[in-house]
Amino acid sequence: MAPTLLLYAALSLIVILIAFLTYNTYSNDLPSFEQLHNIQPRLVTKVYSEDGRLIKEFYKERRILIAYSDIPPSLKNALLATEDRRFYKHWGVDPLSVIRALFVNMYRGGKVQGGSTLTQQLARTLFLSPEKIYARKIKEVLTAIKLERNYSKNEIMAMYLNQQNFGGGAYGIQTAAELYFGKNTKDLDDLESATLVAMLKAPNRYSPVRHADRTMNRRNLVLNAMVDYGALSSEVANSLVREPLSLNLQGETEEVGAYFIEMVRQYLEERYGEDALYDSGYSVYTTLNYRMQTIAENVLHPLLDSLQINLEHRVGPSDRRYTLMVDTEDGGFRREYKKLQGALVCFDNRTGGILALVGGRDFEVSKFNRAVQAKRQPGSAFKPFVYTVAMDNGFGPTDKMNDSPIVLTVSGEEWRPHNIDDKFMGIMSLRDGLSLSRNLIAIKLIMEPRVTPQQAVFYAHQLGIKSPLHPVPSLAIGTSEVNLLELTAAYSAFPNGGIRTEPFYITKVTDRYGSVLEEESHGYQEEVLSAQTAYIMADLLQSVINEGTGRGTRSRGFDRPAGGKTGTSDDWTDNWFIAFVPQITTGVWVGFDDKTKIGLKGETGSSTALPVWTEFMKGALADYPVEDFRMPPGLVKVEVCRQSGLLPNRRCPKLREEVFRIGEAPKATCSKSHRNEFASDQNQESKDKQKRESKRKIRF
Repeated sequence: MAPTLLLYAALSLIVILIAFLTYNTYSNDLPSFEQLHNIQPRLVTKVYSEDGRLIKEFYKERRILIAYSDIPPSLKNALLATEDRRFYKHWGVDPLSVIRALFVNMYRGGKVQGGSTLTQQLARTLFLSPEKIYARKIKEVLTAIKLERNYSKNEIMAMYLNQQNFGGGAYGIQTAAELYFGKNTKDLDDLESATLVAMLKAPNRYSPVRHADRTMNRRNLVLNAMVDYGALSSEVANSLVREPLSLNLQGETEEVGAYFIEMVRQYLEERYGEDALYDSGYSVYTTLNYRMQTIAENVLHPLLDSLQINLEHRVGPSDRRYTLMVDTEDGGFRREYKKLQGALVCFDNRTGGILALVGGRDFEVSKFNRAVQAKRQPGSAFKPFVYTVAMDNGFGPTDKMNDSPIVLTVSGEEWRPHNIDDKFMGIMSLRDGLSLSRNLIAIKLIMEPRVTPQQAVFYAHQLGIKSPLHPVPSLAIGTSEVNLLELTAAYSAFPNGGIRTEPFYITKVTDRYGSVLEEESHGYQEEVLSAQTAYIMADLLQSVINEGTGRGTRSRGFDRPAGGKTGTSDDWTDNWFIAFVPQITTGVWVGFDDKTKIGLKGETGSSTALPVWTEFMKGALADYPVEDFRMPPGLVKVEVCRQSGLLPNRRCPKLREEVFRIGEAPKATCSKSHRNEFASDQNQESKDKQKRESKRKIRF
C-alpha cells in the first residue's frame, strides 16, 4: 500500500511541477489582469441624421454588441449542442472532450475532432494567433482558465457570440442576424439559429450566399446535434431538415450625403484617431436633415445633367475647350465631354447647423468637395457685403448713384469695368443698383470714402468669410475667391438679425457605453451687424428676388418671402445663387472644375444656379411655416416716389415702400410733375403689350 501511495504522490508532484514550469514559461505571454477586465471588441461607429436615421457606419469589423439576455434559447441550444455540450460543467478546459477528441483523431488518422471549449475558442480569438502549434495550445488553455476565473458562463457565451466572424463582413451574431435574415438576434428561430451556428466552423466555406448546399448540409448536422442534446424532438428536426435555405439578405442601403459624411469622417479621425473611429463603437449625431439632403441630390444632379445636355448640343465633340482626351479599353484614345459640376449648401439660420450639403456630381468619381474645398470668384454674389458697409455707414436704399462708365488705373494699366449686358442705365437708387446687379454702381460705391475696399474686407470677414480678400475696387464685383460654405454662411446673418453663426455639423458624440464625449446645440455665435442694418440688407435682397436678377424664382413658383443674390464671375466660369428665407439659407454654385466658361454664349447664375435653388427650396420648406422677416425697433417703413426717393405727390406714377432708420426718412415731397415720364411709361407699356400680343399670335 505504501509504495502505491508514494507512486501517486510522486506522480502528483511531477504533474504539479510540470504545470508550474509550464505556467512560468508562458505566463509572460498571457493577457494581463487589465486586458482581461477591459475586453473591448471592435465595434461599428454609427452616424445619424438629425431625425435619428442611420446614414453611415464606419468599421474594420462590422460588429454590434448584444447582451446575454438577447440570446434566444434556440441559439444557445444550437451552439452548445454543436460546440461545447459540457460548457456549464467545465472550468474552461474539458478534459473529457480532449481525451475523446484525441482517441477519435488517432483512430481516424488525422485531426477530425477538436477538443476546444467555447472559452478556449474565445481566448484564441481575443488574445492569440491562429497558428496550430503546441505553444499556442498551451497558452489557449491557460488563458481560458483565466477567463473563467474573471467572467461568468453567461458573460463568456455572450462575448463568444459577439466576437465571432460570420462572413460577408459580419462580425458578431447581431450583425449576422441582420445581414442574413433581416432581424434581431432575439427573434431568431430554430432554423435560423442552426444556420448561423453552422457557419462558425468556416464562414467562407459555409457561406449561405456562395455555398448554399454546403451550408444547408451543415445546418442539418446542427439540427441533428440538437436532437442528441435534447433541445429538439426528432419530429421537429425531421421537419426542419427538409426546409430550404431561406435568407432575407440585407444589402447596404444607398448612401445619402456622401460629401457630408466624408466631412464627418475626417473630423472624427482627426479628433479621436483612426483606430477609435473604426473600432470604438461611437454614436455620432449630426445636423443633416435626411429629407432635405435627399431633395438636394435629387434636384442638383438632374438639373446638372440637363445643363450638360444643352451644352453638348451647342458644342461639338471636337471642341477642345469642352472635351478631354481619355483612354479607351482597347488602348486607344477618344474625346469625352467635360462634366459640368455643382454644389449646394443649406444652413439653419438660427443654429448654424448644416441641413444639406452636396459637393459634386458623384462622390465615387470625384471626392473633391466643391462646397468647402473649391475656391472660386463669387462675382456679383459679393456685392451684398459692399452694400452692407454702405448701409451701416450713412447710406440708405434710396440714395442715388450713376450707372455710367469710368476708367480706373490698376497696377499702371487702365481698367474699364462694364456691366454684364455692356449697357449703362444712368442714375438709379442703390436698391435698384443691387437688385439689377449693376457692376458700376457697386464699384463706385466701394470707392466712396465711407465704404472703401478695406472696410468691405473687414465686414466680409466679420460676417464669416475666411478666405483672403484683396482690398481693391474690383473686389466689389467678386474678384477674390471664396468657397460656397463660407459665402452661404455669411449671408445667413442678414435674416438672423445680424448674428453670425459658425457652421457646424455634429451635435453629439457618445462612446460605446453612452457616455457623451462632446455635444453642441449650435455653432459659435457673434453679433456682427446691428439688427437694423441686417434687416435693411434683407429687405434690399428681397428686391433682387421680387423684381431683379433673382425674379426667376417667382416665375418658377417660389412665393415665400425671401432675399438673395445671383452671382456670375467676369469670365462666365462661376455661377452662384445665394438666398434665404427667415429660417434657412441655401447657396448653389455651378461651374467646371478647370474654370472653363459655362456655355459658348455665357451662362449666368440666374439661368443655372437659380433653378437648382428654387426647386430645392420648394421641397425643403414643405415642413416649415411661411414666415416674413421681422422688422426690429429703430426702423420705419415709408411710402416714397420710386424715382426721386421722396414723399410722393399725386402725380408720382410709381411708388415703393422703403425702410429707413427712425429720423432718416425723407420729409420733403417730390416736386416732379412726372408728366413726361408718365407718358413715356404709357408708351413703353403700349409697346410691350404690342410685342406680347405679336408673340402670342405667332405662338398660336
